[in-house]
Amino acid sequence: MSHPHPELGPPSPLPANGLRVTPLGGLGEIGRNMTVFEYGGRLLIVDCGVLFPEEEQPGIDLILPDFTSIRDRLDDIEGIVLTHGHEDHIGGVPFLLREKPDIPLIGSKLTLAFIEAKLQEHRIRPYTLEVTEGHRERIGPFDCEFVAVNHSIPDALAVAIRTPAGMVVHTGDFKMDQLPLDNRLTDLHAFARLSEEGIDLLLSDSTNAEVPGFVPPERDISNVLRQVFAGARKRIIVASFASHIHRIQQILDAAHEYGRRVAFVGRSMVRNMGIARDLGYLRVPPGLVVDVKTLDDLPDSEVVLVCTGSQGEPMAALSRMANRDHQIRIVQGDTVILASSLIPGNENAVYRVINGLTRWGANVVHKGNAKVHVSGHASAGELLYFYNICRPKNLMPVHGEWRHLRANAELGALTGVPHDRIVIAEDGVVVDLIDGRAKISGKVQAGYVYVDGLSVGDVGEPALKDRKILGDEGIISVFMVLDSSTGKITGGPHIQARGSGIEDDAFTAVLPKIVDVLERSAQDGVVEAHQMQQLVRRTLGKWVSDTYRRRPMILPVVVEV
Repeated sequence: MSHPHPELGPPSPLPANGLRVTPLGGLGEIGRNMTVFEYGGRLLIVDCGVLFPEEEQPGIDLILPDFTSIRDRLDDIEGIVLTHGHEDHIGGVPFLLREKPDIPLIGSKLTLAFIEAKLQEHRIRPYTLEVTEGHRERIGPFDCEFVAVNHSIPDALAVAIRTPAGMVVHTGDFKMDQLPLDNRLTDLHAFARLSEEGIDLLLSDSTNAEVPGFVPPERDISNVLRQVFAGARKRIIVASFASHIHRIQQILDAAHEYGRRVAFVGRSMVRNMGIARDLGYLRVPPGLVVDVKTLDDLPDSEVVLVCTGSQGEPMAALSRMANRDHQIRIVQGDTVILASSLIPGNENAVYRVINGLTRWGANVVHKGNAKVHVSGHASAGELLYFYNICRPKNLMPVHGEWRHLRANAELGALTGVPHDRIVIAEDGVVVDLIDGRAKISGKVQAGYVYVDGLSVGDVGEPALKDRKILGDEGIISVFMVLDSSTGKITGGPHIQARGSGIEDDAFTAVLPKIVDVLERSAQDGVVEAHQMQQLVRRTLGKWVSDTYRRRPMILPVVVEV
């Protein structure tokens, strides 16, 4: 198995008969999925998603793929193929189209409807091409065939990309539910047909590669939800992804059966469910869904609220309910259902929300204590089955953390893919398919691009490090006035602390040390303000560390007169 090396340099020019595959997100992480294919000087992008921030990224709203490697080649992009409508696959599209709004978007009806609604908020009217399973479309030099796959959202597609260099199949996110709610199976017949033609490189979803067996059918959840609804005496609050239409359908069915009304909470949830209903993907009995403002007129036993926040996102509705920062107040006897899996890295945030809800008296039902969610990604048994059907000549695991990618690679090897034809890459690692073999050829920039409010890419790792220090240790500011000619202090030092847990009076003990250091510095002829600031920072920092074992941010301010 080939794998990236930290010292990889830029890739060499692509030979005329070669196909280049460059993942800009989704490898080594769950989210931010984006892959760039290049043939004959033209580019095709598959997915452009976002990653949601973790605790060590305070203040960040979203994390985007890094467009640096393609920014000067936007005119070479033939289109963006979107495999399905989840945020980790389409959320980055508005930010790429800001740089070139006329890049065509190719996807299924529901996927395009979701992204068009998002682009309206950015005032972008995209060029779109709607495709369905079985559809074959020439996109520049790329001959694309779309294949139905089953996932936790309707209308998901895999894509087979044919070029003279060979055929590449990108699965997108998929599983092999044999009893799907919408009766839309993963098209194994189509994959078998592609296998007969010859799949030169398979890019396969790795998310559940460590999980043995097969994913249970979605419809198994319906009975569990009915039991929860039957036992609930007050309001039922369901947290789910705003695009998980299958799960919302099951909630609507249970609510209808038990005589409850449903209200959607949150802009993205209201928008997406409205789109799904209008397009026929969500079946809503008349009178079942009501405006959240009308719920006060209904008894608690007839109310279901559907909101976002199943991953513990701090600004989502459920987190705010747990923190008593939402108009909907959790009360004793409410039932809260977290109808989703835990995305790796979100565990602490989710359990913090569960604890907060429980504190206010809610009965919290989640994957840990009830079968209220099944994954949308193929487990190891399904992947083995899939590889035996596809028989790829080369395999590149995608969509997963390192442990998932390696587990997926091992599954491929078990089904007969030669070890030297399995490529384990990471974001930015360039893989070339030349003469039927996939090999790593270099690396391009593919770091995190942070969205902070209206700022895109302006916040970097140093700023996040400062924010973390401020959040963990606080800040101490030192203000003083300096005679620029003599170097003597004519005012201060005045010291104030915020968030450090140190009272301002405590700094009386260190003031003589700071004054002494500055006076000795002045005697040595050091009177430049920046050097004075450094002396103050070192002196005060050492005293705080020795006295309190803390390392707050120290901000010296020297005013010269």
